[in-house]
Amino acid sequence: MAVRIRSRFHTAGPRSPATLASVVAVLAWKLAIDAIQRLRDAGYDIDIGRTYFDFVVEYTTFVAHAADRVAHRLLDEALRHEFTTALALRLAEIMADNHEMLLGAATPDECRQNFIAVFNHRGADYGEYDYGEDGPSFGFRRMFGAALAEILPEKDKLWVIDQAMDIEAPTAIEALERTLKGLFAPTDAAPARRSNAAAGNEEP
Repeated sequence: MAVRIRSRFHTAGPRSPATLASVVAVLAWKLAIDAIQRLRDAGYDIDIGRTYFDFVVEYTTFVAHAADRVAHRLLDEALRHEFTTALALRLAEIMADNHEMLLGAATPDECRQNFIAVFNHRGADYGEYDYGEDGPSFGFRRMFGAALAEILPEKDKLWVIDQAMDIEAPTAIEALERTLKGLFAPTDAAPARRSNAAAGNEEP
């Protein structure tokens, strides 16, 4: 299923880093849920509970750290820091808001703290690798695959690395880069709103 997400606003004016981060957080969440369905269809075992939660956390963490690299390219350092901090906190809130679906009996605070711990830990891991104009390096993508392999059953560990590098990472990065290009674009003029007839189904 294709993920549709807001990549532009219909009104002019500056957007706070927190507002931009919220859009990216929702994108990361939707991409993770779509990826789970895609992997299940391919025969991977991702059951509701700890495996499901850990997968969502690792997937959204990958997207968040990739977004931070893009922000480094497009924003000044202060705005980048504010954006990335807001993104991590918003994703932690999304985990908390969905704690019953993700972990059943876990409390919202447990979900929130778990996400922040993984996000901070992976910051050092992904920090070892480059993210250039063409996207994440081989090492960056392989780190993503290795993170997913840690949480899946033994039968899926080897295959998910290739799946992550060849399918999941490119799918996520394409959507992320497209979204951030629109969100970080100058806001001195808002794009013209298309009519419903011309646009099909207009985003709100």
